[in-house]
Amino acid sequence: MLALLLSLAATDTLHYAVTIQGNAAGRQRTIPGAETVVQFEFNDRGRGPRTETRFSVDARGIPTTITITGNDYLKQAVDERLTSRTGAVIWTNGGERGAAARRSAFYLPREGPPEFMAALVRAALKTPARRLTLLPDGAATVATISTETVTGEGGSRKVTLYAISGLGFVPEYLWLESDGTLFAILSGWQALVREGYQSQAPRLGAVQDSVSGRLNGELARRLSIKPAGPVAFTNAAVFDPVGRRLIRGQTVLVDGNRISAVGPGRSIRLPATVKVIDVAGKTILPGLWDMHAHLSEVDGRLDIAAGITSVRDMANDVDFLLATRKAFDAGTAVGPRIVMAGFIDGPGPYAGPTKALVSTREQAIEWVDRYASLGYEQIKLYSSLDPALVPIIAERAHAKGMRLSGHIPRGMLAEQAVAAGYDEIQHTNMLFLNFLGDTLDTRTPLRFTTVAKLGGTLDLASDSVRRFISYLKAKGTVIDPTLATFEGMFTSGPSQVSPGDRAYQNRLPAQIRRGMAGGGLPADSATRVVYRASYRNMLGMVKALFDAGVPLVPGTDCTAGFCLHRELELYVEAGIPAPDVLRIATLGAATVMHRADRLGTIEAGKLADLIVVAGDPTRRISDIRKVDWVMKDGVLFDAAKVYQSLGVAPWRPAR
Repeated sequence: MLALLLSLAATDTLHYAVTIQGNAAGRQRTIPGAETVVQFEFNDRGRGPRTETRFSVDARGIPTTITITGNDYLKQAVDERLTSRTGAVIWTNGGERGAAARRSAFYLPREGPPEFMAALVRAALKTPARRLTLLPDGAATVATISTETVTGEGGSRKVTLYAISGLGFVPEYLWLESDGTLFAILSGWQALVREGYQSQAPRLGAVQDSVSGRLNGELARRLSIKPAGPVAFTNAAVFDPVGRRLIRGQTVLVDGNRISAVGPGRSIRLPATVKVIDVAGKTILPGLWDMHAHLSEVDGRLDIAAGITSVRDMANDVDFLLATRKAFDAGTAVGPRIVMAGFIDGPGPYAGPTKALVSTREQAIEWVDRYASLGYEQIKLYSSLDPALVPIIAERAHAKGMRLSGHIPRGMLAEQAVAAGYDEIQHTNMLFLNFLGDTLDTRTPLRFTTVAKLGGTLDLASDSVRRFISYLKAKGTVIDPTLATFEGMFTSGPSQVSPGDRAYQNRLPAQIRRGMAGGGLPADSATRVVYRASYRNMLGMVKALFDAGVPLVPGTDCTAGFCLHRELELYVEAGIPAPDVLRIATLGAATVMHRADRLGTIEAGKLADLIVVAGDPTRRISDIRKVDWVMKDGVLFDAAKVYQSLGVAPWRPAR
């Protein structure tokens, strides 16, 4: 049937190119008609969806029928349908079954292709308020931003930028042609552009960046509290990461962007112009660190609201990251301090999302030098890199004063990577792969599924594991476990929400909440039991590393802010005492990144990066979620108001 449609409507077929970080990754083919047919696929390091969608809409643009088949990002089967009956619509997908009265509500598929975003905008533009109620929950509002002229192989076209509010934490953008045809969707790592016009993506992206920059600037002015004089936090319990203890009855005095005094309240004389914040019954901690971030436009506010005042970005577009760091430092956008790690991989079908794809010594050195010249402090290597290049990159990075870390490239073991110059290893699964052989193609999702199947059988008390951990300790190798990332992947069944996400899921916007029920790696019930046992052994590995004195850093590689809280909870669940976990997330991270002289503790003379938490996370680590005040570089934020700016319900009302 599809072949027939293609032959009958070949001239009407719309072709789109999908890129990830500028590299070709997939396509969308759209055949308009009474029933629109959309083929969509992309490859992201062996993962990625491949779907065929058929849908019809009524005169209002509201879907009346939808059929989506194929596989999702994690290669699970997709069968999503919407049908119309007299006075009602009925939908089913992998995790939902629902029905609603047939009015003007727009069903947004869970596995819909980008074309469905255009369909939503077209329908919203037909309403007086440009607003659609969504099924099964939420609402979306569309605003017209600007119109541009683009030129490509198909000639000149006028395209209009629309902003869609209500789907996520921040507005989502897309470009339509004058007749409503989808032209482009440019979002972070990934871009979809009509074929023949890919060269126009940077210019259109710059327009979007300008729009979001103005919005971020307005929000920064509204959310940032810049004290006119000193600020005193009184009656505080101050967490001391060195002694791993709380010191009660303290006053913390901040003047400008520095802590000027810390001590018992009666010992500190407060200036007459001081702003006093009574934090009785609460805990003051140094600002938290997330040591494995991939920043997007939304992450800065999510981090600050969660008490994260410093992040290490482990792979990003160079121009975006430099601009983001500049905006955060200048206060024209709300966000943490950024430490930058440059991403390098080798070319191939599973190459990581980076322009830095190297296959020769000269290319490798050139990229290390470029990253160093831009102020990067670390290099992160990835799975497709030729192992022979690792010692070359290590030598150059160390000569430039940079750290080296990453995934373990295919054909190497973790122990060999450390011997070749790694200072740090990302992800706990890479440690398990050390014992599963070097013939495994770790470029592919096998790096997840093999550990899920076999990780539970690894004896952590064996001589081989003990020797490996002792080697890591002797080399001073740092481990970035990212346990929160693997929790849902290994433990969640089909259409389930990860256990770590359940604590905050109901606070999120409706469509984000809905998208969290994606389930983990494909597995039947018996296999899922095996996967969960492997995950428990992951926690055991992290505890064994801690007990041996191997440095840990708290990274997430998942939802900004919320995931770090879960990462810390998982360390405690693994058996690490909460005060030690808090030290890992503050002074420990600052020490690894050579910033302990200015960050990581609440001491006079240090930078004023601190958070106020309701409760005592040294006893109940989950109290770390109850962030009240955040101060970054002397600028104060009400965490509840920052959350509200993202459509997130705070844990307490804003002041």
